[in-house]
Amino acid sequence: MSSIPAQTATAPSQQATAPANTSPTSQIERFLENDPKRTGFDPATGWWMNYFRILTGQVTPEGIHHYREWRYRQNEERDCKRCDEARDYLLKYSPIVRFMAEKTTQLGGHDMDGSKIVCARCPARVTEIEVKGEDGEVKKELSVVRQGGGFHPDFGILLCANEMRDRKHLEDNLAHEMVHAYDHLRWKVDWDNLRHAACSEIRASVLSGECRWTREAVTRGNWNLTQQFQNCVRSRAIQSLTARPRCRDEAHATKVVNEVWDSCFNDTRPFDDVFK
Repeated sequence: MSSIPAQTATAPSQQATAPANTSPTSQIERFLENDPKRTGFDPATGWWMNYFRILTGQVTPEGIHHYREWRYRQNEERDCKRCDEARDYLLKYSPIVRFMAEKTTQLGGHDMDGSKIVCARCPARVTEIEVKGEDGEVKKELSVVRQGGGFHPDFGILLCANEMRDRKHLEDNLAHEMVHAYDHLRWKVDWDNLRHAACSEIRASVLSGECRWTREAVTRGNWNLTQQFQNCVRSRAIQSLTARPRCRDEAHATKVVNEVWDSCFNDTRPFDDVFK
């Protein structure tokens, strides 16, 4: 298996409050080093025992993070094999994947095959962020960032095999990253420019199908009928932008997304209209 750095990344996150009396470095180090007595997760016991302890509330959020990463390492070979098989199937039979592969090739990009679309296990990233509470006080929290995939102009597309629920989920993630590849070739995107990155994130969420109503309702429990699609696209673009090093915080990401929203949300190229 090979891995590639991700210039863009779909990155859902969860947060865990850090102790206030420790330095940022020690907070992260403490979080990354599992202590069964503190977290409730013990890799020396079977997965089923740890899972039972999670179900009965005996494992902390920190312990659940370590359990998830432990299971991903155990299942890495299986997950990557499934991802490779699903990727190859989609390159042959998925209308949106085949269409995007054709369009990127027409723009002078590499053929979209297994050598440029890599399946690999993606460990979570732990970073420190500042969060303003309801009382206006700013406190530091640890953010656990997970990603479904990524795109890098020099290396291609990364699919995070351990985060893929099924082939349909993989199709959405692959289509998302292919939109980034198309944008890079079509408009020479500067990925260090937050406005450029925000525009491509908006377009990728619009065109990939990841924000269609059925996925939002069934997978994320969002049953709203009004503005659901727009809210999903905006939320995912802000989330992705917030994870970028040049973005200060969520408020900064929201401002940039709003600045480019109208033109980028309505730009459906290379499709005539929204595909899904």
